[in-house]
Amino acid sequence: MSQKDYDLKPRWYVVHTYSGYENKVKTDLEKTIKNRELQEYFFDIVVPMEEQIEIKEGQRKTNLKKVFPGYVLVKMIVTEQTWYIVRNTRGVTGFVGSGTDPIPLTDSEIRKMGFDIQSINVDYELNDQVKVINGPFTDFIGVVTEINKEKHKVKVLISMFGRETPVELDFSEVEKVN
Repeated sequence: MSQKDYDLKPRWYVVHTYSGYENKVKTDLEKTIKNRELQEYFFDIVVPMEEQIEIKEGQRKTNLKKVFPGYVLVKMIVTEQTWYIVRNTRGVTGFVGSGTDPIPLTDSEIRKMGFDIQSINVDYELNDQVKVINGPFTDFIGVVTEINKEKHKVKVLISMFGRETPVELDFSEVEKVN
């Protein structure tokens, strides 16, 4: 692969992993990207999950189940270095594609997979103050304690009745307080 063969537009690639290593691959990859300061080449890493409702002995249980066991989706710009980093992450067996060249997913393949992978980029980070702009907690101000990109949810600590209460909200329900 020569440098001119690279597509400098971020695209979705499918990475094959050992079964059961999907979340570990995601975490390790995120760590490596941060340590090597390569955030401008990686846009999203997703282990597609779906909720599964199970009723056992009259009890209703909701489990998260991997949609594609053994696979992780990575939105990235492929270069010699980014390819090498993904390829050499523990648990990764390779990119899905022909031979050694990773082949990006087409838009129609992405749509067929049944999830919209429009990355939502939020302008707030952990420990930022946000204002709730929608729902029962409208106008409350809180501190971001967790951001879950897969579920598009944010956990906010809101001061209510004299105590801190964690509330899970959709990305669209809060905005950063400047």
